[in-house]
Amino acid sequence: MLIDIHVHMVEEEVYPVYGKQTFALPQQLIRRYDAVGIERGVVLPLGNVENVPGCCQSNEEVLRMARNFPGRFIPFCNVDPRACHNSWRAPLGDILRYYRDKGCKGIGEVCANLPFLDPRVQNLFHAAEEAGLPLTFHISPFEGYSYGLVDDQGLPQLEESLKRFPRLKFFGHSQTFWAEISTIRTIDDRFGYPAGKVTEGRIPKLMRKYGNLYGDLSAGSGCNALKRDRAHAVKFLNEFQDRLFFGTDICAPDTPTPLVDFLLDLRKTGEISEEVFRKVARENAIRILELEK
Repeated sequence: MLIDIHVHMVEEEVYPVYGKQTFALPQQLIRRYDAVGIERGVVLPLGNVENVPGCCQSNEEVLRMARNFPGRFIPFCNVDPRACHNSWRAPLGDILRYYRDKGCKGIGEVCANLPFLDPRVQNLFHAAEEAGLPLTFHISPFEGYSYGLVDDQGLPQLEESLKRFPRLKFFGHSQTFWAEISTIRTIDDRFGYPAGKVTEGRIPKLMRKYGNLYGDLSAGSGCNALKRDRAHAVKFLNEFQDRLFFGTDICAPDTPTPLVDFLLDLRKTGEISEEVFRKVARENAIRILELEK
């Protein structure tokens, strides 16, 4: 069985982006999970205004859904770094401790379109570290483009944050993050799903240097980072087997889940061991999030 480190759902349907249902309902998500062997999922509230129109989700909604479907969903909380009067001195730690004590196992997905080194973002990181909660982030290539924290090519602001907050576990996610598994060839790589063989980029170097950087393999971005170069994927999974997480990033009811079959195939062929598969599939999530087995 698998544990999904990254998923979204809503209690009732929200504004249909592009005329389609934007996010799955809990019952729809459970059907998807049962079909592919996912036992539990980490639900990330959509709490930043940069997310899709018509959906700014409360932490209470996520906690409620987790309670209503016991044993299937693991709640995270989300606090916008601009909350509490848009101040770099905002008492975000009080909020995070409140939701931690209500059962939230982490923070995210942090999608505010601000630089990593913005004082308000740094304040959030400090509060997260003090609360003892891991944090899932999405990266955007620049301010004013979609959603996600902003960093430059090579991820220098992420690196500085890893240095400043060594006790904070950062879960890396998104196209702009996973593009850096390889060297960046053109600016277009930072916006999508680059193809071709991997020439070692910043992510493996940062993961070797900083033990508090983890890899959220969800969505097309995480899966593409592996599937674009199968031999490199095997090497990467083996080297960082204790800091990688299976995930789907299911949003709509029909969001595909290609990582399931890819990891199962690597196990079937013996390219990764049963132990490595289990760690990435579920055991790392249990250990890092301190879940019941």
